Amino acid sequence: MDETAVPEISPTELKARLDAGDVPLLVDVREPFEQSIADLPEHGQVRIPTGDFMQRMGEVDAAREIVVYCRSGQRSEWAASLLKQKGATRVLNLRGGVLGWRAEVDPSLRAY
Repeated sequence: MDETAVPEISPTELKARLDAGDVPLLVDVREPFEQSIADLPEHGQVRIPTGDFMQRMGEVDAAREIVVYCRSGQRSEWAASLLKQKGATRVLNLRGGVLGWRAEVDPSLRAY
């Protein structure tokens, strides 16, 4: 098994967990301007832009379950892989990112 492979969570699965009060640590690795266009519901996200992630990933509590997201899932997969390499054991990538959330959960979000 590839130790760097990052498991995914679907937007529908994450929404069900959030609605049930089972809130993982959400880590948004998008740029600040992207947050104003469209975002997931507020659950105390840690916001670290991709360009700053290597220097700032220590701000992420590796002991918690973590769901990393971006616009489409590629940057977040990279960031989640780094967290795994640094010892975080419960890291998930949000499949499809914010665009996946828009497609499966909240079509009112703006596409960008």
